[in-house]
Amino acid sequence: MPALRYQPTPPPVPPDRGVRASTFKLLLDTAMQLIQTEGRIPSVAEVAVRSGVSRATAYRYFASRSALVTAVIDASLGPVRQLAPDERDGRARVDALFRKTFRRFKEFEPQLRAAAQLALEQWALDRAGLLEEEPYRRGHRIRILEHAIAPLAPQLPADVRDRLHKALSVVYGIEPYVILKDIWGLQDRDVERTALWMADALIDAALRDAAAATAKAAAAALERPKRPAVARRPA
Repeated sequence: MPALRYQPTPPPVPPDRGVRASTFKLLLDTAMQLIQTEGRIPSVAEVAVRSGVSRATAYRYFASRSALVTAVIDASLGPVRQLAPDERDGRARVDALFRKTFRRFKEFEPQLRAAAQLALEQWALDRAGLLEEEPYRRGHRIRILEHAIAPLAPQLPADVRDRLHKALSVVYGIEPYVILKDIWGLQDRDVERTALWMADALIDAALRDAAAATAKAAAAALERPKRPAVARRPA
């Protein structure tokens, strides 16, 4: 996996059972519902009030909005993050990942938009020196896509594979929804079709680049002058 400037924010570990487990679930469900219906990121204090839980108790489970949104996204995309398509062909594996994941994107679009909103808000606050909480770090798609393109590794030079990995990370996520729905007015099905088309086109481009690099290396090898044979002296 490529080196990252930071690691994605890990989700809070929910309690196993008992009152703590039920309180955690109540707070998380409330946050999920608030984002779903109101399209905004609630504060931990607001989630506490809506849940009928004290603020002190809520902050013991979620110390910041970053922790809260991380838990929300983990609940939304947890099954996707554990998804491991076993298709042996790289193109088929990427296609299977996109098709299964975009169903979750459609179902939890408000939550995913809220996570992107928080990341952008915190970026601006950080630049202004006003960020007072641990930032929410996105990036789980890197590991997911690394697994998806693994079967293509023998066909692609390292630099081409890395470029494909990065390019697919732009197409895979909530970002296509924001662009294609908000700007182009597309429906969910058309967003998915367009994203699948882009992913397929990127794989084609990577394979073409790999073939061109192989042909260039072969041509260079043919043009390389051969060293004259050195006559051996008699023993």
